[in-house]
Amino acid sequence: METDYTEISVRGKPVVAHSTCIDGTTVAVTGKWLRAAAIQDEEWLPGEAVQDPASFIKELKQKDMRPDWFTFAQKFSDPKPRHRYHFEWDNVAAIRITTFSSWWEGLPQASRKNVRRAERRGVVVRTVEFGDELVAGIKAIYDETPIRQGRRFWHYGKPFDAVKRENSTYNDRSEFIAAYCGSELIGFIKMVYAGDAARIMQILSKDSHFDKRPGNALIAKAVEICAKREAKYLAYGKYTYGRKQNSLLVEFKRRNGFEQLLFPRYYIPLSLKGRLAIKLRLHLDVKSILPETLTNFLLTTRAQLYRINMLRSRRRRLPAAPPCQAVQNSTPPPDAVSKPR
Repeated sequence: METDYTEISVRGKPVVAHSTCIDGTTVAVTGKWLRAAAIQDEEWLPGEAVQDPASFIKELKQKDMRPDWFTFAQKFSDPKPRHRYHFEWDNVAAIRITTFSSWWEGLPQASRKNVRRAERRGVVVRTVEFGDELVAGIKAIYDETPIRQGRRFWHYGKPFDAVKRENSTYNDRSEFIAAYCGSELIGFIKMVYAGDAARIMQILSKDSHFDKRPGNALIAKAVEICAKREAKYLAYGKYTYGRKQNSLLVEFKRRNGFEQLLFPRYYIPLSLKGRLAIKLRLHLDVKSILPETLTNFLLTTRAQLYRINMLRSRRRRLPAAPPCQAVQNSTPPPDAVSKPR
């Protein structure tokens, strides 16, 4: 059978991968020596990506992509394992939505102060339509700094057309929330509605306006909108990545009412190599294997190297100092000669 190709995003860059379509769902294969098949954009789909795993896997085996294993997950709102395949516990950061007031009253006092601070300092938060004006504002946020959270920022320096294309996905069930200081866009959220949950695809704000706490104000507006739309959850990526339990991002999520919800992710070997890889736990991300202390050390080292490289590149861009003029006369000017006493 013929293999198709699809474009996926890897670390913020478009990459072409082998793909096929099964039951209306795109399956992409990545990797060279170990080839993994997964549902493309699985977390953004509104329903269950794999309704009948046995039938789905049988059809996948008939394709000529030859992956070593296939992975898929249940929705985090349905956490009890329902299939008899090998699985690992995955996690998501989510707020259980009932009413805005119940979320607000459950926040720490410092978090409520941050939302009020944003309002006192002139931050206005509202939903906005997707268009060139919003894209220009998003690009300005992207281009503020080449390093975020201690690593190279994927979106820094991208051309306008790329920023527009990448932010236009799922427009029919997306919503943009913008934070303004005067006429300047200082932060935004892109939410995608997927089933009974609203998922934050991106939340970003300008470092130069950190004192105004636009991130807290954006989350508060997102919860308010979700409550009005009767969404059951507001999800924002993973709660923890690998074994790293403590970080500024985890603390931000905790202080804004997010909690860790676990759900099963299945791994089905499709070859002898895949079976061996899963036994040796090679299917897991390296962050899931390394101890937290080593992960913290590596991340700190990487952040320092990025800062050093950024400083060096800035120095290289500085204009060269004008050459010193040769001294024509060694005699000091009259006003520099000390007067006799």
